Amino acid sequence: MDLSEAVWRKASRSTVQNDNCVEVAGALEIVVFRDSKDPEGPKLVISTSEFQHFTNILKYL
Repeated sequence: MDLSEAVWRKASRSTVQNDNCVEVAGALEIVVFRDSKDPEGPKLVISTSEFQHFTNILKYL
């Protein structure tokens, strides 16, 4: 999967002092996660519907 054009976003609460964050990039039918400290490392890819389900669950936690 070519992610060279992906636009990665960090959480709005991430700061320069706190490097421990996850970055997210979205495409047509997928959402991709990576560790900001290891941008060339492994990535987690899920469908947009799975991501919507995940965020809906978080709303109730």
